[in-house]
Amino acid sequence: MRENNTKNLYEGIFILRTSLSDDAKEKALAKVTAVITEGGGAVAKTIDWGRKKLAYQIKGAREGHFYVLYFDLPASSINEFIRENSLNEDLLRSMHVLAEKVPEEDVIAFKEV
Repeated sequence: MRENNTKNLYEGIFILRTSLSDDAKEKALAKVTAVITEGGGAVAKTIDWGRKKLAYQIKGAREGHFYVLYFDLPASSINEFIRENSLNEDLLRSMHVLAEKVPEEDVIAFKEV
């Protein structure tokens, strides 16, 4: 079986605990970015989306601090990335999807339906 080293561009949303200090939030986000770089990827853009109310309680939290990251990562490293994020105690939830491109602006815009 041959290893797949094709790099894909991802858009990831990461929700951190709001009880963290600013310094602790930076360290928790640094853990996420370290997993990306150690897996052979790179972070292209980070957007601080701020503190938001959650639709439902997650791990006892009713609010979270949201970050959106655009990063590339080899397809062979994505499972390790998911595993490491699940072990990060400060991370309430994360989700990533394939992205077409990195947006130029620092604002998240949703398409009108």
